[in-house]
Amino acid sequence: MNTKYLVLFIFLITISLLGCSKKTVPVTTTTAVENTTVEAPKKVVTKKKVSEPVPKVISVNDLSAKKTVDGRLYYDLDGHRYWRNKKDGKYYLYNKQMYANDAFKPD
Repeated sequence: MNTKYLVLFIFLITISLLGCSKKTVPVTTTTAVENTTVEAPKKVVTKKKVSEPVPKVISVNDLSAKKTVDGRLYYDLDGHRYWRNKKDGKYYLYNKQMYANDAFKPD
C-alpha cells in the first residue's frame, strides 16, 4: 500500500516538473505575422568629435608652469608641451628648431 502511494507521488511530481518546462513555446498563428510589418533596426550614427587646432603660441603665468632640472620652464596643455621663450615670455609648441635657438636654451 505504501509503495502504491510512493509511486503515485513520484509520478505526479514528474508530470508537474515536465509540465513547467521552459522548452514549450506557444504556437503563433500565421495571420498575426502577415498583418504586421517588421522594421529594420535603425543604425545609430555617432558623429566624430572635431578636434580643435593646436595653437602654436600660448601665454601662461610663470607660476603655473613647471621647471625642468636644467631650469627651463614648460607647460603641458592637452598632451602637447610648450616651452618658454626668454625673449618675449610666451610659450611655444615644441619643435626641433628650439635646440638651435638661444631663446630656448637653459641659462
